[in-house]
Amino acid sequence: MADGIRIGQLYPARQPLGIGVPARPRKLQAGADEGVLFRTLLKAGELKFSRHAEMRMQQRGISLKPEQLSKIVSAVEAAEAKGAKDSLILYRDIAMIVNVPTKTVVTALDGGSAEGNVFTQIDSAVVIS
Repeated sequence: MADGIRIGQLYPARQPLGIGVPARPRKLQAGADEGVLFRTLLKAGELKFSRHAEMRMQQRGISLKPEQLSKIVSAVEAAEAKGAKDSLILYRDIAMIVNVPTKTVVTALDGGSAEGNVFTQIDSAVVIS
């Protein structure tokens, strides 16, 4: 990918993300257990977002809570276990195209944007609720 994300890097530090995680770490406040879980999942390298996916999520108002991210990570792992390379992950009203070997979300669409679209260049689809 030519979007500036390197192996082991989760997000570019130049812009805040639309998914509830600041671009630069900050001190956690008491009661921030969800933030800790979210950061733990991301630091483990379980799921990355391309710059394009980040922009689409911001534009479309898509935000993910830690428990939602955990379900998506599980879906990507299930696709990986089946040998998938590029997978469509459908979670409620969110559609994501994920490059499974790199565990990178390439793009994301909300229900309104996804309706009527034809998804090409995927070899699998995972539907989760």
